[in-house]
Amino acid sequence: MNKGSFYIETYGCQMNVSDSEVVVSILVSNGYKKVSDIEQSDIILLNTCSIRDKAEQTLLNRLDMVKHIKKRGSVIGILGCMAERLKDKLLEIDCINFVVGPDGYKSLPDIINKAFEGNKSVDVKLSTDEAYNDVIPQYGSGVSAFISITRGCNNVCSYCVVPFTRGRERSKSVKAILREVDCVIERGFKEITLLGQNVNSYRFDDGTTSCNFAQLLDIIANRVPDIRIRFLSSHPKDINEELLNTIKNHKNICKNIQLPFQSGSNHILKLMNRPYTNEMYKEKINMIWDILGKDCSLVTDIMTGFCDETEEDHQDTLRLMEYVKFDYAFTFAYSERSGTCSANTMCDNVPHDVKIRRLTEIINLQQTHSLYRYSQCVGKIVDVLVEGPSKRSELEWQGRADDNKVVVFNNSEKLIHEGDYVKINVNDNTSATLMGEFINTTE
Repeated sequence: MNKGSFYIETYGCQMNVSDSEVVVSILVSNGYKKVSDIEQSDIILLNTCSIRDKAEQTLLNRLDMVKHIKKRGSVIGILGCMAERLKDKLLEIDCINFVVGPDGYKSLPDIINKAFEGNKSVDVKLSTDEAYNDVIPQYGSGVSAFISITRGCNNVCSYCVVPFTRGRERSKSVKAILREVDCVIERGFKEITLLGQNVNSYRFDDGTTSCNFAQLLDIIANRVPDIRIRFLSSHPKDINEELLNTIKNHKNICKNIQLPFQSGSNHILKLMNRPYTNEMYKEKINMIWDILGKDCSLVTDIMTGFCDETEEDHQDTLRLMEYVKFDYAFTFAYSERSGTCSANTMCDNVPHDVKIRRLTEIINLQQTHSLYRYSQCVGKIVDVLVEGPSKRSELEWQGRADDNKVVVFNNSEKLIHEGDYVKINVNDNTSATLMGEFINTTE
């Protein structure tokens, strides 16, 4: 029996997208119907991010836009990291009926019933074991599926809210992961991305089965040899030879590693509670190059303007960027988050204009490096998983190469379809896209 319709919006990282797929599965299995039009929904769910202040402000602005729907009897719930972090403060907002954190999604059916009875509810208790092993997510559309293999984080970087909003790290069982792998293959997906806050710290041991991340990758790669496998995001401390050799030994594991370094300064890394130095990070990069070659695509996260960051610290970051020349970087200015170690014990003392100037320098340097990395692909033939028409023209289609670079190519004769693997001869590039010609191997 249909209990009502729900609409869900997702903000933040791919982990939040994966969580929304879990929420959809739980509600659909309990008789609710998912709709794509917010105006037609009885239940409005906003799955939130709390990693930076901008993400929270985006959510609050969105609430102002959806309040009018409340007038016709809908209920509104806030899910995810922001729900966990702000808890009761969100319930003080009149239009919000319930608040549920990342470990409380199984309680949603009961909480929604209470909301329609006029009761406000909150479930933000962090779990030490909830990994949603018994839930098969309702995956989205497209050619790629995302499978969450860990939840939470044990690293407690001084600037980060994740340990407080997602709890301690726990790994999904091998059996549950393989069940999801089989499910996405049955549904026609051509690529799998394994997700975790620090995905390569995966460890599962129930007394009968013991498995680390390299072993899990090997099991999945052998199980689905014709399906691409990606993973994100890695932590420098957990990159090792076993993992890299596993990647090397399987053609279907993509040679694309996201390895956040955050700062090139040992002084700042220590303040951030990142358990490595500039020199140790370079050793990890050299290990990747030695085993996988310099063609391995490297992506990173960089934060600027952290507490006490000096100009020399900033220059250390630029020098590390020059050493590696990343294919792409996610770049941010430090945003103090209440409750974190840095907010409690340090001073956010880098002026805003200095943060923006340093961030601009980082972005500009990364643009140069991305342009260089992408130019190295010109003249090569790359295997591309086709995603569909490009944003510019239906005659031009796009997909992703093994190294995750976007590739655009002509499909005017409509010989190519979504989900195809095709060979593209790359003949041009920008700092974010490769352009090329389709090689028709059937001629």
